[in-house]
Amino acid sequence: MTEYSPTDLATQLKSGLLSFPVTHFKSDLEFDEGEYRKHLAWLAEYPVAGLFAAGGTGEGFSLTLEETDRVVRSAVDEVAGAVPVLAPATGSTRNAIARAKAAEAAGADGLLLMPPYLTEASQQGLVEHVTRVCRATNLGVVVYSRANAVLLDEAVATLADRNPTFVGFKDGVGSIEQMTRTYARVGDRLMYVGGLPTAETFALPLLQLGVSTYSSAIFNFVPQFAIDFYDAVRAQDRVEVYRRLNEFVLPYLDIRDRTRGYAVSIVKAGLSAVGRPGGPVRPPLTDLLEGEVAELRDLIGRIA
Repeated sequence: MTEYSPTDLATQLKSGLLSFPVTHFKSDLEFDEGEYRKHLAWLAEYPVAGLFAAGGTGEGFSLTLEETDRVVRSAVDEVAGAVPVLAPATGSTRNAIARAKAAEAAGADGLLLMPPYLTEASQQGLVEHVTRVCRATNLGVVVYSRANAVLLDEAVATLADRNPTFVGFKDGVGSIEQMTRTYARVGDRLMYVGGLPTAETFALPLLQLGVSTYSSAIFNFVPQFAIDFYDAVRAQDRVEVYRRLNEFVLPYLDIRDRTRGYAVSIVKAGLSAVGRPGGPVRPPLTDLLEGEVAELRDLIGRIA
């Protein structure tokens, strides 16, 4: 099994597309480990640079600490070192530290640090939050900047100076000015991940801002399409990227945007549409309507 130092982890992650698998649930909403492992085994047939277990697409926000640990351990065991597995650190600073330590004990290769729950915070407070988590583990940390935890360029630079294990910045905002300011100030000290919902939409323009990779949710159910799309982005093949956007991604967004929370629900619907169901989503999310699943199935049929 490969062991990744924080620096090695950053190098690996920026080398290819990133996988954010769904978490499979049974009809009673309990974790379905067997189906989850089957899903990871299928995705492992395709080349990706990293696997983020129990992330946003994986409904990590709905998992208990014990469930998260089980999901992460299942992923680590199933992947068996083929690619690095990153685990989530979520919630308050103390809860995030507890999850970070549990992830390290479970054999994860890195962390995705999510925004703290609910409360707003100053840049100074966010710097302290991230620093305390970074110092609680030897794992490389990718920080997700979004929602109530948007890190501005000065804060990112401070964190990079203070914390050698802070290796990645995942952007969930999509501000061209902010990403330009961050890259101009921090440069290649960090690796940068596109983290907006359906990141393929923003992949080509963000590449120019130093964002070399992104989290692909659609990789869950159309993995070859997702890989080919990523390759077109890295080749800066604008014609091919926009062809694929028009063929699949933009009509997909039309379905996704109908209901709040569908950014996750539509991924599980996609799995059902290709005959590899991942089970229902947990509340407060809601599943797509039958007609919407049928519409998605027809859309997938165009690129099959």
